[in-house]
This record gives sequence, C-alpha cells and structure tokens, in this order.
Amino acid sequence: MICEVIVDIAHSDVDKIFDYACDLPVEAGTRVVVPFGRSTATGFVMRVKETSDLPAAKLKKIYRAEEDLPALNAECLALAWRLAARYHVPMALVLRLFLPAEMRTGKVRETYRTYARFFKEVPIKNAPQQAACLAFLEENGEADAAALRKRYGAALNALVKKGAIVLEKRRVLRDPYRGVEGEHTARVLTPAQQAAVERIQATQKTVALLHGVTGSGKTEIYLTLIAAALARGQSAIFLVPEISLTPQMLSQLRARFGKAAAIMHSGLSAGERFDEWQRLREGTAKIAIGARSAVFAPVENVGIIVIDEEHDGSYLSESSPRYDTFDVALERARYNGCKLVLGSATPSVETYRRAQAGEFELIALPDRINARPLPDVKIVDMRREVRRGNPSPFSTLLRERLSDCLKEGQQAILFLNRRGYAQTVMCRDCGYIAKCSQCDVALTYHSEENCLKCHYCGARYKMLTACPECGGTHVYYTGTGTQRVVGELKRLYPAARILRMDNDTTSGKEGHYRILKQFAAREADILVGTQMVAKGHDFPLVTLVGILDADMSLHFPDYRSNERTFQLVTQVAGRSGRGKEKGDVVLQTYDPENAILRFAAAYDYEGFYRHEIALRAAAMFPPFSKIVRVMVTAEEDAAALEALRGVYGRLQKVYDEARGEFLFFQRMHAPIKRIQGRYRYQVLMRLTSDRLLERIYDEACAVFYKNALVYVEEDPSNLS
Repeated sequence: MICEVIVDIAHSDVDKIFDYACDLPVEAGTRVVVPFGRSTATGFVMRVKETSDLPAAKLKKIYRAEEDLPALNAECLALAWRLAARYHVPMALVLRLFLPAEMRTGKVRETYRTYARFFKEVPIKNAPQQAACLAFLEENGEADAAALRKRYGAALNALVKKGAIVLEKRRVLRDPYRGVEGEHTARVLTPAQQAAVERIQATQKTVALLHGVTGSGKTEIYLTLIAAALARGQSAIFLVPEISLTPQMLSQLRARFGKAAAIMHSGLSAGERFDEWQRLREGTAKIAIGARSAVFAPVENVGIIVIDEEHDGSYLSESSPRYDTFDVALERARYNGCKLVLGSATPSVETYRRAQAGEFELIALPDRINARPLPDVKIVDMRREVRRGNPSPFSTLLRERLSDCLKEGQQAILFLNRRGYAQTVMCRDCGYIAKCSQCDVALTYHSEENCLKCHYCGARYKMLTACPECGGTHVYYTGTGTQRVVGELKRLYPAARILRMDNDTTSGKEGHYRILKQFAAREADILVGTQMVAKGHDFPLVTLVGILDADMSLHFPDYRSNERTFQLVTQVAGRSGRGKEKGDVVLQTYDPENAILRFAAAYDYEGFYRHEIALRAAAMFPPFSKIVRVMVTAEEDAAALEALRGVYGRLQKVYDEARGEFLFFQRMHAPIKRIQGRYRYQVLMRLTSDRLLERIYDEACAVFYKNALVYVEEDPSNLS
C-alpha cells in the first residue's frame, strides 16, 4: 500500500505530495511519522493508493500512525485542498487549522486516571486501614485511586492483592466551563419566529440572512434549527464573534442539548481544547460552538451552520491563511447540502446587498419579542456641555439618568471603545507624545498599574515623570479611557457597585464569564466596557445605556468607518430595555447632526443602507470593487523596501496589462509604519472585479524573501 503524504512543514519548497510505502492500517486523514531527509517529520496522509510512479526501492516506509482515528475526515481534506488553492499558502499551513496546536507538537494527549472499585468482601484481621478503605468503597462503589492512597496508604494495594477491589484505568475529559450548565425552560416560538424557521428550512438557497432587531429572538431560532438537525442525526456548527459571548451561548446550548455541545476557542487550556476537539471528532459531541476557528471543527454530516453577528470584523483572519469565515462556512454548507444562517441586527453592507439581490434568502424580524419597544435614544451635543463648563465625560442628562436608574434599583451599561485611563501622554512644553519603541503608535496610560502600555504589541513602560525630549515636567493626559470613566463614577456615585469589562480585566478563559455572571447576578449596578459589552448580552434589569464619545470611530481613515459606527451604536443601544421596563439610551457626541448617528438613533437600518450604498457606488468602494493589499514586513527597513520594490515591479506588469480593471494602484508606507518591531509597506489596489486575483497572488508570492514577509489581503477588515 502507498500513502500520499504532506509533511507538516509550512514551506513552499516542501509543499508537495511525497509517496511512502506503508504496511499499517491507515486511512486518508491519518497523521503519521515518516523519515524525511536526515530526520523524521509528522505528516498527513492525503490519499491511499496501490501503486506509485516511483520504484519500490526508492520509497521510504511510514514509521507509525499518531492516532487510531484519522485526525481529518474526508470533508476536512477536501476543504483543505480548496483553501490552499484559494489563498495560495502551503497545504501544511491549512491542515493545521483543523487541529489543536498542541496536538500537532505532541504537547498534549488524552488524560487517564486510575479508579478503585469495590469487588467483594474479604476477611480482614488486625488491619484497620484496610477495613476502613474497603468499607468506604463498599458504600461509595468506586473512588480515585490516588486519593485513596493518600488517605489509606498501602492498604489500597493490599486490598487489590486480596481481590477485594479492582483497579481500572479510564480516560478523563477536561471539561471547560464545568459550572456552565444553564436551566432549560421550554419556549414556544412566536408566529414570527416560527415563520422564520419554516422559511429557512424551505428555501432552496444555501444561505439565509436573518435580519432581526436586537431582542427579536434570533437565538431561539438558531436553537430550533440546531435541534431539528440533531433530530435528523446530524451535527451543527454555531459561530459567535467574541470569546466573551461563548460561555453565555454555551449555557443555553447545554441547558437544551446537554453534553452534545462542545466549545472551541483559544482561551481554553491546551488539554481542554484537545478534549473538546476529540469529543467532536469521535462524535460524542454534535454541536461545535466557538469563535472563528470553530468553523474547522471536525464534525461530520453537518445539518446547520450558524454565524451570529455576521457583520463582525473578527470573522476575517489576520494571520496566514487570511481566510474569511463566511467563505469557509459556505464551502462546508455546500459539501453537506445544509443551510448556512447569517444573523445580525446590523448586517454588513455587502451581505445585505447580496440578500436584496436574491442571492440569499432574506428574513426580517423588525420587532422585539412580546412587542417590547426599542429603547429611546437621546442624542446629546457635548460641545454645549463644554461651553457650559462641564469637563466630565458624562453629560448632565447622563448623570441625571444614572441617578434615576440607581434609585430605582435598575442597572446601567456605559460604553466607551477605549481602554486604559488616558489615550495619550503629552509634554505641554515641547509637544512630545510618548510612543512605543516597537510600534509607530502612541502609548496609553493605565492608572491602576501606573504604567504606559502599547495596545498593539503589549509592551509596558514606566510612567513619565519628566519629558525625555526637553526635560520638562508639565506632562499631561489627553483622551478618556474606561479606567478614567470608572474613577469618575466612583467619585460621583460612591455607593454604586461598578464592574469594568475590557482587555485588562478579562484575562483567562473565565474572565469574561466571571464579569458577566456577576452583573447578571445583580452584584453590580453599572457595567463599564469597550465593544465587549455591545454584542449578544441579555440583562433584563438594564434600563440605561450610555454611549460615550459615540463619533470616535467615524473618523478612522477607512471606508467602513460609517458602517462600523452604525453597527456599534445600534448593537450597544440594543442592550437596554430587554426586560419588562422600557429602556433609555444617552448617545454623547461632538457631531450631533451626523447622518450615521441619526440613522442609528432611529434604528433605521434601511435608511443607513441606502445612504451608505449610494456613497460606495459613487466612490466605487466595495461591494462595487475589490480592495487588495499586498503587505511587506521586515525587521530591517532596508529589507522591507527591497522586497517592496520586487513585489511592486511584478505587480506593475499586471497593472500595465490590464489598466482598465484597476481603479487604484500604488505602493506606500502602511498607515502604521511599524508594529512589533517590523517595518510595514504595502501595495494597495482597488479592482473592478475578482478576475485578476489569481495573477496578483501568483506575482506577489512568486519570490521568497529571506528577511521579509509578503502576504496578500482581500478587502481587509483593518486598513491601518
């Protein structure tokens, strides 16, 4: 038997099939250890065949298989071939997406534990420890052998020799979020929800867009569709944009489906991630839930795929291979002949246009469950607040509403999409701004640790006592972050219980869950946070949402800034008034007449879409064009420039041959010139169609640069 093997080395020089002789019972998808050069390597069996074009004498033999069950099923292998070709990356790099990283490196395995089980009564004389141990097991049936040895010492082994007890070695699963069980309450779908389920199941289209306002009951529709898939003997994939949302969603899934739901995301320990992956691969778990990477879950016979908050930028991978989760999910849906459901209160402009054109089934849920009203949004002009002598981050109206909310025993959420205490630290004497030595960005002051942090590479610096440029001591802070907001709240409302939710307070896999659980349990009155608080959370006692500096994201140099602002404001506003009491939203801005903020305040997605699509059409931005960026990065500026010149020269040929298909073609510094010590340049292109994509990939990746990294991005979510 001959095995075609891809070795697990992500380099273009070895990105090809190698034939190996094999006398082991292996199948396609099995991970194997093979001789490679003068050493050994792990590889993936891509195909098993009877003969090879190479003489038998030249074929090396596979040493062993890494697991009994093939790591990759037939669907995963088929998908890997498509993705490697689509994104022009080595096959090994794609195959790694389907496995826990520690599994590949051999750093994690199954965990086994030995249990002692009562077998029979035996006569025991003058051995009180043996008698006590046997009595304990007779009462309890079995117990962990290590714990028994610690308690009863050598008595355990003596009882084994006498045949009174038996030892059994069993596999133990490391279960993340053991306390996340949830309480299932049978819910009857509303007529609108039932109609949505029936339309999704009946449509001939593969993709359905569920466009429902916040609180319209999209989650219950997802769960009903998943239940139907499981009833047919199929599996399901449920994707959410943020790790912070997965425990909340997992509790609902476990309440309804028990241990059939497995969670997959990077916040788990290596052992937990491996065991959850194994449960899905073995078929003991049928529902994969997680962030972007869960789209590669090893489930078979998929009956439904859900992408919740489909508009979120986190569904685009920013590391190689730079895939779009939607594209991968669509491939899996087509392979399995199942439906792909996209859900959002604020769909991306591109998705909504495809739905309106009839490519996707469009299902609208314009009302909240039980006809609860959407919260009233009051726009506050912060320019007037400043003129009135109010230097606080809170307007007079927001302070009044907060006071009322606290008096009535309700809860509030305050949203500010900037963590830390102050945005920048500046010298008043010479204008110096503290910047990261590894990144071309300003440092943020964090008061709790009294240090400066870079939010791009994570580097920390001592707080300045004097300006390093001029020696001046007039150092001051500009901008407001979540830490500063919490400080102000404590001063204004000393009796209020306040929680903060941002990257600084949510370390560890249970960081998000712990804070959300505290807030849900009424252990806090006010939750202050970044965009983590904007999506998916359902707190019935929240009747007030304050949006600070609402127009912050409007001024980013990105064609999506209008869209992102509308989405963020709408999503965070939707956290208010989800219970019995009506909700309020105070939206603070220095640009109160801005059309995007007005659309968001009125929950007018249709108005926003018409406004935005007209602008995109006039300027020929996506979806009316394709943005392609070839990035070049290197630790040395000269190496980056040399690679840029080479890449640009080859792309120039494509441009010269097809100028009519280019709306823009230019090389330049990346907007942030250096990140994590690497200099960054780019060739930015805007194309009228996808036709030249293959050529661009081929030319950009044609040459390997020893000291520089070159990669291609399509419609990147972050153009900085």
